Amino acid sequence: MDVRDVLKRPVITERSMELTAEKKYTFEVDVKANKTQVKDAVESIFGVKVAKVNVLNYKGKFKRMGRFGGYTNKRRKAVVTLTQDSKEIEFFEV
Repeated sequence: MDVRDVLKRPVITERSMELTAEKKYTFEVDVKANKTQVKDAVESIFGVKVAKVNVLNYKGKFKRMGRFGGYTNKRRKAVVTLTQDSKEIEFFEV
């Protein structure tokens, strides 16, 4: 899996913006990606050093369209903590 395939998009919410003060950045990642792949992807794309990666899995929600029902896609979110000496990720600056 290529490093560009691991990270899908950054998660921009009020909570994730508060975490950037603690050098914690939130990304939506590929469902099959593990912590090591997420760490390598963030380090190679943004040029920073990663201290820790926490991963959260989300089940798909049941949705109905008339009489037809189905599930939305499952998601995986990663919270990446940077080392104290690494620089900020410019993508998240406001």
